[in-house]
Amino acid sequence: MKLSPVLAMLLFVAACSPTEPDSPPTAATRPTAAAAPDPEPQPQPPPANPFDPAELAKNAEPLPEVPKADPKSQVQELQKDRSLLMETRPDKSRRVLLAAEVCLREGPLEVFLCRTNTKEHEAVIRTAVDARLIHAALIAAGAKAGSPVQFVDPKTEKEDYKPASGTEVKVLVHYKKDGKLHTHPAQEWITDLKTKKPMAHRWVFAGSRFLNNPDRPDAPPYYTANNGEVISISNFMDSMLEIPVAISRDNASLNFAAATEKIPPLLSKVWVILEPVPEKK
Repeated sequence: MKLSPVLAMLLFVAACSPTEPDSPPTAATRPTAAAAPDPEPQPQPPPANPFDPAELAKNAEPLPEVPKADPKSQVQELQKDRSLLMETRPDKSRRVLLAAEVCLREGPLEVFLCRTNTKEHEAVIRTAVDARLIHAALIAAGAKAGSPVQFVDPKTEKEDYKPASGTEVKVLVHYKKDGKLHTHPAQEWITDLKTKKPMAHRWVFAGSRFLNNPDRPDAPPYYTANNGEVISISNFMDSMLEIPVAISRDNASLNFAAATEKIPPLLSKVWVILEPVPEKK
């Protein structure tokens, strides 16, 4: 069969063209696999709460052995759980020992020792012991209750400040810190912000107040120190122990703060020692 000139030319060009293998697919032409989905985010555990009682307890110091002033002293339990003790020395002088725990290590202060679940936000230590029992123990130890602070003359109803009065009471703390035992005046845990030194004021046994319940005349009187002011460093009419110095509650935060570096970890157990000072004759 005779081919047409055009068809013959096409067959000739096709026969003379070199054959090349197919080029490998490029990234642009290569089919891509489906991207793997991002892994589901895993929930992160909540950060440890530094104020969680379980966490705090890990660093808290335990209550030391009873700190006798004299090895021959006799110690009497005033509470079944041994949280309140009376120590009688060989010379018959007495001290009251009270179990407490650290509830605040930094910040302004108005109270040194409060009743549990009352004023922990402004007190260094707290105790579960009823303040009425501490009051009674101080009397048994030889202290005499005086009068709470007075701001107004009850007769004239005019402003008339009178500081708290009563037997002077030494307040000591006995505790462990960094594995070592310490005993010193409670004032060393309180910084005077004006002098930058430990508080120099002493405490007196003001005695707080006993209030009758008009709705329950047969009920025991309520001891107002249980509101929180067991050992105060400001002026409160409800204080059991108070410093006999004019310190307004409104300005108390400008006067005293916790001496953080000296105080053991939160929830550390502490013995508070109350020692009435004999009156000079």
